[in-house]
Amino acid sequence: MREILPRLLWIGNARDARDFNQVLDLGITVVIDLAWEEPPISYPREIVYCRLPLIDGDENQTVVLQTALTTVARFITAELPTLVACSAGMSRSPAIVAGALSLVHDFPFSEALQQVAATGPCDIAPGLWNEVERLLTES
Repeated sequence: MREILPRLLWIGNARDARDFNQVLDLGITVVIDLAWEEPPISYPREIVYCRLPLIDGDENQTVVLQTALTTVARFITAELPTLVACSAGMSRSPAIVAGALSLVHDFPFSEALQQVAATGPCDIAPGLWNEVERLLTES
């Protein structure tokens, strides 16, 4: 798990999201699960859990992708400690987090993506990248 914004925003993989002790120890109160291929997680009651399954490509439902971006942005704005996780933590999570940061701070997606990539490895699928960028320019 890697911290993007101090004590506020993390990116993780499926294993990180299932590590209840680490999630609770870090003070994370919201988990956004983007992993289409992973089974849903059953959290303790005090954790807000949002499952918005996405794929690494350009065939996502627009409404689900838009909901993922705006949901993460709202939790950032509300300053609720949030973990955004996908299967490997390298494509969907960084793309959605960068998109949400772009919305919150009103700067280009490419700039937000550089900020996210500075914290660790990213390998965003080109189709997903294009979808997120298109949604951000339309909003």
